[in-house]
Amino acid sequence: MKKRTLLLLLLTLVLVISGCTVKTKDESSQQPSEPAGEKPANPSAETIELLAMSSQESDVNIIRDQLTKNGFNVKLNLQPDYGSYKAQQDAGNYDVILSSWTTVTGNPDYAVRSLFKTGGDYSIMSDEEVDKLVDQAATQTSEDAKETYKQLEQRLVTDKAYIAPLYISLKSQALNKDILDENSVRLSKSRSLPWEAVDFKDQSKRDKEPLVLAQSTSTLTSLDPIKGNDGSINIINTNMNVRLINLTDDDKITSEGSLSYNHSIAEGNSEYYFILRDDINFAKVDNKLAVDSGERVGADDVVFALNRAKDKDSVPDHRTYTLHEHIKDVEVVKDLSALDAVKVSGSDETVRQSLEKGLETKISSLVTDKNQASTKDGKYQVIKLTTTEPFPQVLNYLAHQSAGIVSKKQVESINTYDVAKFDVNKDIPYGDQNTVTEGDKYNNTLFASGPYILSYKNDYEAVFYKNPGYMKGTEHEPKINQVKVRFIKDADSTLSALRSNEIHMYYGVPETKYDVVKGDSKLKLQSIESNAVSYLLFNTKNRDIAKSEDLRKAVLYSINQDEILAYYNNNKIKAFSTVSPMIKTGNELKADPAKVKEHLANYQASK
Repeated sequence: MKKRTLLLLLLTLVLVISGCTVKTKDESSQQPSEPAGEKPANPSAETIELLAMSSQESDVNIIRDQLTKNGFNVKLNLQPDYGSYKAQQDAGNYDVILSSWTTVTGNPDYAVRSLFKTGGDYSIMSDEEVDKLVDQAATQTSEDAKETYKQLEQRLVTDKAYIAPLYISLKSQALNKDILDENSVRLSKSRSLPWEAVDFKDQSKRDKEPLVLAQSTSTLTSLDPIKGNDGSINIINTNMNVRLINLTDDDKITSEGSLSYNHSIAEGNSEYYFILRDDINFAKVDNKLAVDSGERVGADDVVFALNRAKDKDSVPDHRTYTLHEHIKDVEVVKDLSALDAVKVSGSDETVRQSLEKGLETKISSLVTDKNQASTKDGKYQVIKLTTTEPFPQVLNYLAHQSAGIVSKKQVESINTYDVAKFDVNKDIPYGDQNTVTEGDKYNNTLFASGPYILSYKNDYEAVFYKNPGYMKGTEHEPKINQVKVRFIKDADSTLSALRSNEIHMYYGVPETKYDVVKGDSKLKLQSIESNAVSYLLFNTKNRDIAKSEDLRKAVLYSINQDEILAYYNNNKIKAFSTVSPMIKTGNELKADPAKVKEHLANYQASK
């Protein structure tokens, strides 16, 4: 007994001393992982540190309960916002992190390349077999790729337990049908909400009142489309920059509403052609109002935008280059006969015939100067894009916001710094949010090729105006003159704002709020299966769980998706990987307490 008492006293002393240890700068800037003095429920059990945001608390509670039931102690590292959550992730302060991914391009390659391939924008993994399967699937037809993606999933989940899948979410939005024309509000599986299509029920309000939307994040990563790929700017940059191609609401490739009248894939699936519109000018901001810059969006801007999109070193902190790494060359076609000499993939039709479909005036000549292009006179600009290998999924990436077309002239006039010597304290890059934030640093230098341009933002809202030079007189000309995006942090406040007419739409309604929306007679709920997957991602460095497949698999087989779906009233769908919404491979995760015990025993025996 005396020895035990002495041991407890020594342990207490160690804990007191450790509590006085000086923290590093990174550590002291974060909130503590758990309340001081919290003790594990079972001191002999393995402890798993789970990192998540406080907004994910429902999922956290379910996962914690499932792990606890299977013999783990769960240490929660809950962070209040994305910034602190990401800082904790970068510092490696977790065993497993609650993560999610939305495939906004509608193709399975996007669902894996950035996340799991060695060197991917968001990858913390390095596995040669995973890399091989990602690249193999990218070059295959959809039918052949299905088996490859099945093998990839098995490598990620059952073989190595790099991730533990949770569920596929529904994509939902609620709108005030007393204010908005509900038929004008689209809900696309992958594509962000196209603002230009939205209209008021009373069309006389178009120039008098703003369309009021909401999003939770007020800090915008970057308004340069290649420098961000997150929820703070995806919808914004999609509506500010036109692309060569778009996605339909059900993820089919289309030229509709894009910079191209038509597009065509040549024999061999390595050459892609686009015939450009001539009715889009860049908008700029003057005295906080949108004006026509007088500069047409043309082929030189396309070549510039896509070359910088694929070049990792074109800007500091380039976050989307891996999406465009299959682009080899982008050029302006000068010789009209070249379009007659090339056949369309799988057809006897020439590329020229394909590009001319639906045009009121056929191609009489090709021009390299964008100011000489004239649709009514048959003078067009044509872009030829060549890939590094046959890769039809390149079109999906061209529909992504990071492939938005920016002004070559404007961006080059702003980005005069040396990328290799970029100094965040003095150099101001194109798209820096500080240049559009009200205050001393406000100096809006944006040029927008899309239907809207951001005029200014503050802590309360961001204000956008219609591009006066965007497809005037067509069905794609924006209906409403002004759009306001209010910054509202949580779901309850956003829903309250919708119900009190402070906002007109709530994009991304959580499943737990469906009944409230359905119970309000002036609101309409739109909902479809999304490409958003939630999953657990395991630490791959500096933790025991990074070294032990058995420990990871013990966590994996603790996850019971049936219990998760039941909590959400079956408004979630089972997932196996981030590919699940696009390809049904037949793989399924089944909770198995016996396997949990087996893998835990193997892990403990190896210690």
